[in-house]
Amino acid sequence: MTEPTIRHVHVPVAIIGGGQAGLSMSWCLKQRGIEHLVFEKHKAAHSWSTQRWDSFCLVTPNWQCQLPGHPYAGDDPDGFMLKHEIVAYLEAYKAKVHPPLREGVSVNRVIRSDSGFAIATSEGDYSADRIVVASGGYHQPIIPRLAERLPGTILQLHSEQYRNPASLPPGAVLVVGSGQSGSQIAEDLHLAGRQVHLAVGDAPRCARFYRGRDVVAWLGDMGYYDMPVEKHPLREGVRDNTNHYVTGRDGGRDIDLRAFAREGMKLYGLLDGLDGTTLRFRPTLKASLDEADRVYNSINAAIDTWIADKGLSAPPPSVYLPLWDPPGEPAALDLEAEGIGAIVWCIGFQPDFRWLDAPVFNGAGHPVHRRGITGVDGVYFLGLPWLHSWGSGRFSGVARDAEFLADDIARHVIRAADPAGRNAA
Repeated sequence: MTEPTIRHVHVPVAIIGGGQAGLSMSWCLKQRGIEHLVFEKHKAAHSWSTQRWDSFCLVTPNWQCQLPGHPYAGDDPDGFMLKHEIVAYLEAYKAKVHPPLREGVSVNRVIRSDSGFAIATSEGDYSADRIVVASGGYHQPIIPRLAERLPGTILQLHSEQYRNPASLPPGAVLVVGSGQSGSQIAEDLHLAGRQVHLAVGDAPRCARFYRGRDVVAWLGDMGYYDMPVEKHPLREGVRDNTNHYVTGRDGGRDIDLRAFAREGMKLYGLLDGLDGTTLRFRPTLKASLDEADRVYNSINAAIDTWIADKGLSAPPPSVYLPLWDPPGEPAALDLEAEGIGAIVWCIGFQPDFRWLDAPVFNGAGHPVHRRGITGVDGVYFLGLPWLHSWGSGRFSGVARDAEFLADDIARHVIRAADPAGRNAA
């Protein structure tokens, strides 16, 4: 049997991750004539086809899909691409970029060396002068340790594993978490006629349409998506915020948990503990619903101010008034008595950059950077939420970030090739 060839290849730039961020970085480096390799442990952009449920769609309109060199060119700019359409959009981009891509190759370790970075992969050793980490920040699904004590008869899965209502066993379903994934999965189950119990977190919400337009269009005009993290009222703290819940399903609409409750969905506060087969909840439900509605109305009020200041013509303003209030704070849920057959954990992910041996992380394991440039020369990040602006982790803003990093890389590559700067012009 022939032993596999162990290679050692040097490239100026190594890109770790072949999703939309990695492909965007490859496009920008190609435009500048900079040699590079893209490492992807699965297939390029695989998470869009393998980690989303069947009815998944974008929550931002298609016109915001603006990958570098690949703007949305379909016939429904104000619509919301479905899962298979997103995959097709990215497959077309991959073909257009034609990146120097190593699919099925995992990066196991990156260590700084005297000459740059040593990269240990599943197919051998590489080295690079500079690395761009484009693997996102959603690596390890979060499931609380109390899940280990739940009855084995209950199917437990994370939101990335959920596909459709029919894939779950008979019985009621508990969804834990009400961010974008939790609220949309709860809606998916609710529309299918399943009895849903939803543990509501602190996610805010926003309107889908307001005063005749998609709220995203209004916020775009108002410059919200161009606001850098340094100018956001929360500064870097905005990176820890939960995304507003809304949906693009069936052409787009609000998600109103109060309306679901009126239709039979059972809502609870934050999950707090487990006694036998009974889950305990904190008395936070009313406060969470009220705060989500406050954010909803405050966004609309900001749009009202914009319309008035600009003297624009638009349908009249409105204020959301609660359709339903919880009659109390439910403290417990007996899993057996309520016939819970499955639990879907929708409480997010943790980053896992343990393979990168560089002092660029804070105590929570998140990279410390300014617009993707870290304190370690040659280490960059791309595609993280609020890397620079709201769109940094989305199809709308990654192009601007990739161009910025590519320009910085190009300056260093020129200096390395010609230290005297004779070719800088």
